Amino acid sequence: MDIGPMYERVIGLDVHQAKITGCAIIEHADGCVTHDRREFGGFKRDRQALAEWVRSLNPQVVVMESTGIYWKSPYAALEAVGIIAWVVNARHVKMVPGRKTDVADAQWLASLARAGLLRASFIAKADLRSLRHIARQRQKLGGMLASEKNRLHKLLADAGVRLGVVVSDLHGQSARAMVKAIIAQKSIPDILNLASKRLKASREEIFEALQAEELTAAHRFVLAEIMAHIEELEQRMARFDQELLRCLDEAGYTAPLRLLQTLPGIDLMGAAMLVVEIGDDMSVFGSAQKLASWVGMCPGNNESAGKRQSGKIRKGNAWVRRLLCEFAQAAGRSRCALKDKFQALKVRKGHKRSIVALGHKMLRTIYAMLSKKTHYVDKAVDYEALMVARNAPRWIQMLVKHEFITRPI
Repeated sequence: MDIGPMYERVIGLDVHQAKITGCAIIEHADGCVTHDRREFGGFKRDRQALAEWVRSLNPQVVVMESTGIYWKSPYAALEAVGIIAWVVNARHVKMVPGRKTDVADAQWLASLARAGLLRASFIAKADLRSLRHIARQRQKLGGMLASEKNRLHKLLADAGVRLGVVVSDLHGQSARAMVKAIIAQKSIPDILNLASKRLKASREEIFEALQAEELTAAHRFVLAEIMAHIEELEQRMARFDQELLRCLDEAGYTAPLRLLQTLPGIDLMGAAMLVVEIGDDMSVFGSAQKLASWVGMCPGNNESAGKRQSGKIRKGNAWVRRLLCEFAQAAGRSRCALKDKFQALKVRKGHKRSIVALGHKMLRTIYAMLSKKTHYVDKAVDYEALMVARNAPRWIQMLVKHEFITRPI
């Protein structure tokens, strides 16, 4: 099959940390094809020179590989002069073995682009790309916080303290106060006085859980350090949350944040981190199926000779995939239609696969919500009853104020 050129003016860029190699393929009106090869450094002035060279050629397509993080600076330099480059997956553009040089790689990219054989990856807008640093560091802090909480739980168990057995949340207000009292070597009666009356466990059960002959000075020292680190991480996460929400509000993303929170399992911070990753314009993906494929939440196709093999999910955006799994976990515990779907899947597929499947369903729902700018409507929820329950206290106060009734009912 003869593959003719689709573009007349293309540029391929082979990007490294300290070097950028460019190859331009230009087809003139008389059919003559010329190649222009240039090399640039990796500093700011070099990237600006690259952008000026590219702009002077007025290309139809500029393409580069997604080489680690090194593509971001040249991409931003080109974006500053009004050129949106294609960033392509390096696995899709491998060069012929034995002929690999920087110039050959740049020319190969340009040749593939000229023939229309490349597909550009999704690149978020500049403001969202910047906010990803905040959102992703916040996710990392959340992982560190979870690890520290697990270490605290493990160390208490190692010391013989079974507080985690009698309280549902070891890091709730009451349980944390008791842990701090244990670290401070308070007596068991004093520790019991810190227990909330709302705890399901009786005082006798809490008393038994606090008995620990193995609790040593070394345990207390490490517990104090872990507790201090937990509180530090919580404070840092609060600062990250505040800054991320402030930036999104200034950038005009308040509406999609409110929209996403109508879907069960998604809170304010979850909505904020999701918007930072996928944006609010779903037209760039084309369909819910393509969005799910980009995230890596859709099942793969693996069929040969009429037999279906393992169809595990593909690699994609791990940050979004993690968020969707968290959303699915929360939705599976809430009172909504998604919980019923999760329970039905869990019987057939098990817990982990059901979480992925529910996350896939939620992602397709999110695509529809952001595309149509509509709130999520759950068939299992009586919204009229919820509205009455939410507004009834205010209505009663107004009736009392205007003397329609003498006192609240």
